[in-house]
Amino acid sequence: MKILVTGASGFVGKYLCNDLFQKKHFVVAATRSPNVVINCTEQVIIGSISNTTDWSSAFQNIDILIHLAARVHVMNEVAVSALTEFRKVNVEGTLNLANQAAKAGVKRFIFVSSVKVNGEHTLAGYPFLENNVANPQDSYGISKHEAEQGLLAIAKETGMEVVIIRPPLVYGPGVKANFASMMKWMNKNIPLPFGAIHNKRSLVALDNLVSFIIHCADYKKTPQAANQVFLISDGEDVSTTELLQKVAKAFGKKALLLSVPVSLMTLSAKLLGKGDVANRLFGSLQVDCSKARELLGWEPVITMDEQLNKTADAYLAKKKD
Repeated sequence: MKILVTGASGFVGKYLCNDLFQKKHFVVAATRSPNVVINCTEQVIIGSISNTTDWSSAFQNIDILIHLAARVHVMNEVAVSALTEFRKVNVEGTLNLANQAAKAGVKRFIFVSSVKVNGEHTLAGYPFLENNVANPQDSYGISKHEAEQGLLAIAKETGMEVVIIRPPLVYGPGVKANFASMMKWMNKNIPLPFGAIHNKRSLVALDNLVSFIIHCADYKKTPQAANQVFLISDGEDVSTTELLQKVAKAFGKKALLLSVPVSLMTLSAKLLGKGDVANRLFGSLQVDCSKARELLGWEPVITMDEQLNKTADAYLAKKKD
């Protein structure tokens, strides 16, 4: 297949392009800068994504478009301004891309959205489902939801197939942000007060997410994926305590976790203005990925422990460089 990948220089994009290229697909990597090394057949420089971006240079007999590029982080902006900025890229930019793709004859548009469209937390044992009423709580989640709705409308109008994938937290070699901080803590054997957390959270390994995206890209083998929404995960939900123990084990160490009551830590976090951090550490967020398995016959290609071992190895290798 001839596949265009946006956000090709990102955490998921680089790995996806490499996997597609190794599988002998014709991979066109769209990036903002030419100073990026990506395993691909061809690279196109697009620059910023907005409602006026011209994608014509990227659409040369493209069969599949995998849209990863998005605005993710906004610093020091008020809520209204943040939503406006998210919409410029994640909604207007995405729909502009989709309209041009449909006119260019792209057969399937794969949109990597976010579990944030469903919401921020679940009750333990009651995972999100694809048919739940959307409940985005922040500007990013709202923008992803609006983009999904616009894409499905374009699919209905043009006949171009759309597949929407909502992953939870993605982890793997090269992961950054909070997960990278957790790797650092566990590698240094820093004692943490997280030994008695009994929440449940779904994650998705980088290998599993890429595997599922490629599975959906084969439109001839997965016609039933057209115009569907999929929640995706490893299928191994863990508590924050269990995750920390697994990460420490990946480094060949034992986690030093103190059993501090969650209620006390939650109160302390709120007093410090870190309520959102507390929700992520102590709250549950589960997804049911049975639709991906049952409708498309997809299965995870790697376990959580295997992916964490790869992630720890990459972390240690980078520290040596």
